[in-house]
Amino acid sequence: MKFLDQAKVYLKSGDGGPGAIAFRREKFIEYGGPDGGNGGRGGDVVIEVVNGLNTLIDYRYKQHFKAQRGNHGMGANRNGARGEDVVLRVPVGTQILDEDQETVLLDLTEPGQRVVFLKGGDGGFGNAHYKTPTNRAPRKSHPGWPGEERWVWLRLKLIADTGLLGLPNAGKSTFLAATTAARPKIADYPFTTLAPNLGVVRAGDEEFVIADIPGLIEGAHEGHGLGDRFLGHVERTRVLLHLIDGTAEDVVQSYTTIRNELVAYGGNLADKLEIVGLNKADALLDEEIAEKKAALEAASGAEVMVLSGATGQGVQAVLYRLLTLIKQSKEEEPDVIQAPVTRSIPRPPVGQKMDDEYAGWNEETGEYDDLPEEADSDSDSDGDDWDDEGDDDGDDTEHSGNGDDNAKG
Repeated sequence: MKFLDQAKVYLKSGDGGPGAIAFRREKFIEYGGPDGGNGGRGGDVVIEVVNGLNTLIDYRYKQHFKAQRGNHGMGANRNGARGEDVVLRVPVGTQILDEDQETVLLDLTEPGQRVVFLKGGDGGFGNAHYKTPTNRAPRKSHPGWPGEERWVWLRLKLIADTGLLGLPNAGKSTFLAATTAARPKIADYPFTTLAPNLGVVRAGDEEFVIADIPGLIEGAHEGHGLGDRFLGHVERTRVLLHLIDGTAEDVVQSYTTIRNELVAYGGNLADKLEIVGLNKADALLDEEIAEKKAALEAASGAEVMVLSGATGQGVQAVLYRLLTLIKQSKEEEPDVIQAPVTRSIPRPPVGQKMDDEYAGWNEETGEYDDLPEEADSDSDSDGDDWDDEGDDDGDDTEHSGNGDDNAKG
């Protein structure tokens, strides 16, 4: 399954159905009077959090979601049926952002959450509603109130306890594969990891979740490499494990490069608890390990742990240290960490061209210069082809609401 962590969709709740204009006309009934029913309420747009999903790929090929409009009222005081809701199922950790990508409308962090995002319009009144002692035969009805509509961004920020950071080929995927049942792609070239990976780590009798994201390079916040958009998946983590390639000539430069990208990205990432790991110790001499460890401690001001994901050296010590910090963080902040808003640019997978969907994207303003028209015949037709004409039952005479508009209530 392909990984997609953000998508732009159009949502519209159903319009209310029109009220009916009808009169009761039956033999031997001297005083029939108006009996036009009210229109039905439009369907809602509901967002449901489903456990087991970890991608927004379902919203890559369908961007328009419209709830059903309410059915029209009918004679004999029959009200119209309510429109069906449209339900968007999203993974845990999904944020709903306004079109400007800066305003968080919803932050969904618990499995099973079900939120009515856009309410359907109320149905219009039939002419029976307007009957008064002085107006005993009203010939007006209300067409119903419109539903809500808006464009929104769906942004997935995975929920994990620990996030893996580092330059490409720092050994992050090897560490994930050595400590969890996850099987990420591992190779001896940069940017092997193109999408985030999650794994469950077992340390003693306890478990925690670790997230591995693609490597960062200098200038990632400016779009270099794969950019910094995947940093959003470690915004909810409690601890960062910063892996440094011990075979690099300048380990301090490797450390400061990632730290500078965290500061440039924002989102409070630079302020999170951090463990620095000097990786690939199996390829270093004891003198080199001591020298590079001392240099990293001086540059970071934090404890530096020596490990090797390939051989398992020092891995258990790192896991127990992570578990200790996670427990401390949960005592201070037991709830799920709320991720701040961070704007990112939609980018295609490596080696693929930008799709027509993102044509006209301005990377400086973070907006579309000329949003292309998207035609979705299936979704556009949902709920729009409902018959608004009344049904003739017996001797009833009725017409769907074509009367004057009246204020609600």
